[in-house]
Amino acid sequence: MSNDLTGESGGGTSMASRWLVVLGLIAGIGTAVWMALPEAPGSMDKGSVAGDYQLPDLHGEIQSLPKGEAILLNFWATWCPPCRKEIPSMAELHDKYAPKGLKIIAISVDKRRDDLANFVEEYRMPFQVLHDAEGAIARHYGVFRYPETFLIGRDGKVLYHLVGAVDWMSASVTQTVETMLSAPAAGAEDHGAVDGDNKPGI
Repeated sequence: MSNDLTGESGGGTSMASRWLVVLGLIAGIGTAVWMALPEAPGSMDKGSVAGDYQLPDLHGEIQSLPKGEAILLNFWATWCPPCRKEIPSMAELHDKYAPKGLKIIAISVDKRRDDLANFVEEYRMPFQVLHDAEGAIARHYGVFRYPETFLIGRDGKVLYHLVGAVDWMSASVTQTVETMLSAPAAGAEDHGAVDGDNKPGI
């Protein structure tokens, strides 16, 4: 009986050792996976000071976020059906309010510049289109659902963060744009991020 008890105890110890090894391997793999994860996205919610960028337009010229302007900053892609859906009304909004000072900037996360250029020409997009091929600026803004749009006031702060396709010629949108255009510019020099609540009001 003594031998039987000793045998059971030894088997239990062996089993416990194996489990510790397995748990150690799982922990090691989990750590490796965590370390390999991409950098966490940023956040540009309501009240944040809009982050600046350096991105090429379709002519290869580097552009940055305009200062002291009322801006509609749209993140999109040619392969995104809701993005295509809102382009016509966005073009109408541009035609109506660009002469009054509204800046519409569409940042594409398409990988291939040629695909983007052909699409813009086909859809006759009249506003500025920039190319974020690596998605770095999209991540900086915390964007991962397309389209996403940020309405930025003349003071450089995010007024609204909208997710999904929008009817840009709806009454609520045009009223908001007119309010943005009537506001004075102030504090547009600082373009670092601050915390804010995401409560779209449109």
